[in-house]
This record gives sequence, structure tokens and C-alpha cells, in this order.
Amino acid sequence: MGRRARLTPIRMNPLEIIAVALGIANVGLLVRRSIWNYPFGMAMVALYFVIFREARLYGEAGLQVFFFVVQGWGWWLWARAGGLAQMVSVSWMDWRARGISLALVAASSLGIGWAMARFTDAALPYADATIAGASVVAQVLLALRRVENWALWIAIDVLSIGVYLNRELYLTVGLYVVFLALATAGLVQWAKAARDGEAIAA
Repeated sequence: MGRRARLTPIRMNPLEIIAVALGIANVGLLVRRSIWNYPFGMAMVALYFVIFREARLYGEAGLQVFFFVVQGWGWWLWARAGGLAQMVSVSWMDWRARGISLALVAASSLGIGWAMARFTDAALPYADATIAGASVVAQVLLALRRVENWALWIAIDVLSIGVYLNRELYLTVGLYVVFLALATAGLVQWAKAARDGEAIAA
């Protein structure tokens, strides 16, 4: 018999473990339309800035800075919308807004991807840039409480799983599998809430 192949041990990054736990709490609260998702989300993105920088995923590292700022803005918007007392209301976009959002994703993905491929040693510049560009748009839509943010997050999660497998961020792969399931649940729940015009007391 041939020599038995050695199994590569999975690296366990303590920061990644904490970020995963924070991320699950963050998205679980988002699905429930709870304003208290934001403290968990801001702590998670601060940790992922460090994790992605070490993995040479510079687009996503820079994205965490944006996320931190926009989550603070979203926290304020949700508080103004009554989120401290009840689940926030949500709504659909019109077709024009959807087209603009998709155009922004395409333009930012190509532009950022070209810049990272040309000027950095980014591991996966175009995939990294697509995740970054789409996530910027999705995060803004989330802060504005638009149902379509979840459809965009579903696409982002699928692409992210492939990228993180490539970079051997296995705990983060597991997190994004959970995110994918939660994003699907979020789309279903928010679509129902938008249809019913709910604002259920917490």
C-alpha cells in the first residue's frame, strides 16, 4: 500500500472563534428586526478587519471599516424608526432602485478588482472586490430597512464560502454557511413583514 496522505490540521484562530460567535448573534437579531444586532455587528467587524488583513483579503479588510461606520449610522436610523421600543418596519424597493443597486455592485466590483490586481498582492482580487462591492450596497440597504438586502446577502454568502475555503478560513466558512441559512430566513421573514406592514412590539 502507498503511504497514507497526511491530513492538514485546521488552524484555529481565537479571534476568528470570537468573531464567529458575534456574527451569529448579529444576524440572528437582524432576522428578528431587533436594533440590538448593532453592538454585536460592530464588535464582529472590528475583529474581522484584523483577520482579513492577515489573510491578505485587503478589499474585505477595508470593508470592515466601512461596515463599522455604516452600522453606527444604521443603529441611529433604526432608533429613529422606533427600534428601541419595537421591531422596525421594512419595505420593498422599486425597480429603478434595484437597477441602480445592481449597477453599483457591478461597477465597484470591476473597479476595485482591477485596482487590487494592479497595485496589491491580493489573493483573489476580483472575487474579493465583488464581495466588497456587493456588501457595501447590501449594508446600506439593510440600514434603510429594504427587504432586497437579504437577496444580495445570499449571493454574497455563497461567493464568500468559496473564497474563505480557498484562504483556509474554515471557521469563517462555517459562519457563512450559518449566515446563508439566516439570510434565507431573513428574506422570508422581512418579505412577510413588508407584505403585512408589521411593526410587532418587542
